Amino acid sequence: MSRVDDLASWHADWRGLRVAVLGLGVTGFAAVDTLAELGAAVTAVAERVDDERRTILGVLGVPIVEAGRDALPDALTDAELVVASPGLRPDHPWLLAAAQRGIPVWGDIELAWRVRDKVRAAEWILVTGTNGKTTTTQLTAHMLREAGLRVAPVGNIGTPVLDAVRDPEGFDVLVVELSSFQLHALPDEGAGALWPHSAACLNIDDDHLDWHGSADAYRAAKARVYRNSRIAAVYGIDDPATQRMVEEAEVVEGCRAIGFGLGVPGPSDLGLVDGILVDRAFLDDRQRQALELADLGDLEPAGLRSPHMTRNVLAAAALARAFGAEPVHVRDAIRSFRLDRHRTEIVADVDGVRWVDDSKATNPHAAEGSLSAFDSVVWIVGGLFKGADVAPLVERHARRIVAVVAIGVERAPVREAFARHAPGIPLVEVDTADTGAVMRLAVEAAAAHAVPGVTVLLAPAAASMDQFEDYAARGDRFAEAVRARGETEGGADGHHDGSRLDH
Repeated sequence: MSRVDDLASWHADWRGLRVAVLGLGVTGFAAVDTLAELGAAVTAVAERVDDERRTILGVLGVPIVEAGRDALPDALTDAELVVASPGLRPDHPWLLAAAQRGIPVWGDIELAWRVRDKVRAAEWILVTGTNGKTTTTQLTAHMLREAGLRVAPVGNIGTPVLDAVRDPEGFDVLVVELSSFQLHALPDEGAGALWPHSAACLNIDDDHLDWHGSADAYRAAKARVYRNSRIAAVYGIDDPATQRMVEEAEVVEGCRAIGFGLGVPGPSDLGLVDGILVDRAFLDDRQRQALELADLGDLEPAGLRSPHMTRNVLAAAALARAFGAEPVHVRDAIRSFRLDRHRTEIVADVDGVRWVDDSKATNPHAAEGSLSAFDSVVWIVGGLFKGADVAPLVERHARRIVAVVAIGVERAPVREAFARHAPGIPLVEVDTADTGAVMRLAVEAAAAHAVPGVTVLLAPAAASMDQFEDYAARGDRFAEAVRARGETEGGADGHHDGSRLDH
């Protein structure tokens, strides 16, 4: 047995433990900081290190090794434990080297679970899915905050779980958004296995196939979210894959399966009845009664009324109700909630043409939701498809697409999909490697086909890293190009007020 197997508490003896942390992104840096605080002999290993983190780690006395992926640093071969950033693929040479040497490899989530008792061990609620994770995580936390709990939305949402477990005041509950990468790294048993209060997989569609190697492997990673759930396993009624995950999950005896969907709910489900969001899961007489949570009008100010956003609301309500939030807390949270930027955000409305930024739609499943909200669209699409197939999306929505503007380095899949399923739709390719010019050219091309009543929709269905720093930078460039065009043409009716679509 390795020394690390017994390290199941912040208060265990971590002193002098030789740890190599691979990667210095947000989660990697949090892992280094945590291990240094624990007294471990930690070394950061990364291909690149920015100046700010180099300075901070210098102050902490943490050595840094910069190495190419094919190098084998001594810090790795001498380590008793490796903590790997979630972006490292399973076939990365560093991970293969650790496996060959029998060195335990943890992810940041396993480390956080083991040391969660520094102040007080909060309950964990887990959220995953191909799309909607961040909104659902934020909504769940907001509902629990309305119920008077000290809660934090953490994980893949941007705030590392390791930062939350070291908060000096502690939390009652953490709502943890988990990516498929993070789930892949979790152990099934032992001190590092999670035992969440509740868990949800919102939906499943092909994504990150280049990382996982196959659709089956991706689904298997997502399904791990339910393992050891104690109170509720929440799933989408209209997504058979998530229902199968729940049916096959190894959960604690007594854990309930709670469904959510846009239809009339059955007992143990949440759904819609005549425009009312209702709960038939968390009440005594659920065979004959339902509790009203909110109506669709409550969703409008926050831009949550589109079908995919309404599903997110119902999933969050299920998780919050499972933790004890009352219907009034759910309703009040919905009314006061506001979406993050780049999620069906209205950039401008000029001369009857609406310009919408849904840059967060980084895969076809996400783009499906925003495309479904409009009847007539000029679609700006493209980037890195990560092995996902855009053709089914084109086939389903061809009737509502007026024209298409293809951006990014992987434009061929877009071109081929439209040639096969919608050859009559005008298609313009933005063929430039100049990041500063991409959106200006895309907006100009879209404007040529946008007439009153049409929505120009940036819903790329692809990742952004081919030409932009991230999806937010892509959305910002789009908004800048739209505003610049409006100013050039004297578009006095244009506006940008941060509002969201209420379809």
